[in-house]
Amino acid sequence: MYGLNPQQREAIHYLDGPLLVLAGAGSGKTRVIAQKIAYLVRDCEFQPHSVAAITFTNKAAKEMRERVGRLLSRSTADEMQISTFHSLGVRILREEAKVLGYKPRFSIFDAADCAGVIGDIAGTIDKGTLRHLQAIICNWKNALVTPEAARRLVTNDLEARAAHAYLSYEATLKAYQAMDFDDLIGFPVKLFSEHPDIAEKWQNRLRYLLVDEYQDTNAGQYQLLKLLTGVRAQFTAVGDDDQAIYGWRGADIDNLKKLPAEFPALKVIKLEQNYRSTARILKAANNVIAHNEKLFDKKLWSELGHGDQITVTACKDNEAEAEGVVMKLQAHRFEHRGKFRDYAILYRSNHQARGFEQQLREARIPYAISGGKSFFDKAEIKDIIAYLRLLANEEDDPAFIRAATTPKRGIGAATLQVLGTYAGERHVSLFHAAFEEGFAHRVQPRQLEPLLEFCQFINRIQQRATREPAQQVLPDLLQAIDYETFLYDHEEERIAQTRWANVCEFTNWLNGKDEEDGKTLIDLTQSIALISMLDKQDDERDEVQLSTLHAAKGLEYRHVFLVGVEEGILPHRESLDPVKLEEERRLMYVGLTRAQRSLHLSYCERRKQARDFIPSEPSRFIAEMGKEDIRFSGGKESVAPDKATGSARLDALKAMLAGNRR
Repeated sequence: MYGLNPQQREAIHYLDGPLLVLAGAGSGKTRVIAQKIAYLVRDCEFQPHSVAAITFTNKAAKEMRERVGRLLSRSTADEMQISTFHSLGVRILREEAKVLGYKPRFSIFDAADCAGVIGDIAGTIDKGTLRHLQAIICNWKNALVTPEAARRLVTNDLEARAAHAYLSYEATLKAYQAMDFDDLIGFPVKLFSEHPDIAEKWQNRLRYLLVDEYQDTNAGQYQLLKLLTGVRAQFTAVGDDDQAIYGWRGADIDNLKKLPAEFPALKVIKLEQNYRSTARILKAANNVIAHNEKLFDKKLWSELGHGDQITVTACKDNEAEAEGVVMKLQAHRFEHRGKFRDYAILYRSNHQARGFEQQLREARIPYAISGGKSFFDKAEIKDIIAYLRLLANEEDDPAFIRAATTPKRGIGAATLQVLGTYAGERHVSLFHAAFEEGFAHRVQPRQLEPLLEFCQFINRIQQRATREPAQQVLPDLLQAIDYETFLYDHEEERIAQTRWANVCEFTNWLNGKDEEDGKTLIDLTQSIALISMLDKQDDERDEVQLSTLHAAKGLEYRHVFLVGVEEGILPHRESLDPVKLEEERRLMYVGLTRAQRSLHLSYCERRKQARDFIPSEPSRFIAEMGKEDIRFSGGKESVAPDKATGSARLDALKAMLAGNRR
């Protein structure tokens, strides 16, 4: 417990009921959670397997597990349920699947799989329409709205279309014995609500819950927390209402409001000491967030000194902004002998990155874009991996569906739906169901023939894949499915070339691993799941970080350039109603509090859109920061240096004059 402040220690030791820890930005919340887990096990004799810590990302869960492992032991940390909400949902559902009419080895569809199902039902391949339909259904599911209830909530044509697709979408998933990401929360809630005996079993199994980033929970996650903790209400929720920035994807800040009402014994502890940023940065951030209605009164403070002035630069246009930021970054790095990884350029929307990328490339400055698409997430790579997954595991139903329909080979959605229903009844995989006589009686011969042909092909390749080198089997697989032709038939030539080049790069990589490790294709396939290009150690790479404000949450950088701070961008032009405006202000607050030592804001006086220049205004949030600690440049507004800076300069001048007199 060395080095903890009194509020942190109180949060760790409090076990007399439900606890809400209001942890401001940079206040050491991750340390508090890890120390509390250690305290529960080491000092309070909780069994490790009875403690669950829930995070929102795999990265956060991994970091938490490592911290707990250092405080206790790696083996003890591995006994605990330190995971995302969704991973916990999977654990519950694998064990209780039969109660819901699913087999334990149900499939989990990713966003692309789900979009394909919705597209088939809605009769569209338009990506924009699909994205909107998927988002609407996702928000309904997160809010625990059933397909029947959704029909009563419809307010426009798009929602009506989504409601119509929702019912069929759920039926199709059930037929495939599959769940989507939202089901991993919704189904445990349904399970515990309808079966109190199962809820009690899990309450007894998980005797203490800790929830990180509580402000980001949606309605389903809140209900799951309530049902898991039961009447004992032994939990610690850690969050910050000032950093609630995910309302657009279903997060509900009302979950914070509900806690004191639904848990009258709730204890609230505030962590207000910031260990990240200088006093000036925190003052500006506090000034901005003070314009929001407060759920809980809280004000960050720091012992890290006054710090550098914050700069706000008005730029002629977006090209000038990108050029100016990169020049300023270079000069700052040279002056302070810093590393590239000390710097971050943060923006509201992904499209803003383009100009900065161009300037960084021209200046030969290495950079990385947070949240960039993994090589393994590209559609063409996922297509090939689907075949490999099926070769390695015939029970992998999502892989079966993707491989059976890409490229198209006469196996339609109707055939797959019948197959899914039959497999669910028989509690077998889709692959094995296709060979059963019972299924053959349910479809026409013309439906059965291409399905059996595909399954027999997989069997033949499978036999070779277990004994022959990957570099022999893989080219034959690609040739047999004629994937190159499929790409050129369905894409523009340039896109097809790029995608086929990615496939070749992937197969060359696999062939290289084959030569290096002497593994068969099956061996390599089983290890692919452990390989992620997103797992690279970014901290070890000396690169400037480019990131959206949403992706930067939870991260920190010594020096931050917050760009495009304009009306219509931050706050976004579609977020000007009072509720959305408050979330935009919280997004600004998140951006400001990423900075440790220096903070530089910029905006454009006009912004190029297509061929035209559109006049821009500085964001209202800049004025809300106050003027005392800010140096303005490049625009109409020029502000005198603040008193602290003026005094420092006067002292330096006096010292210099004194030296000259000697």
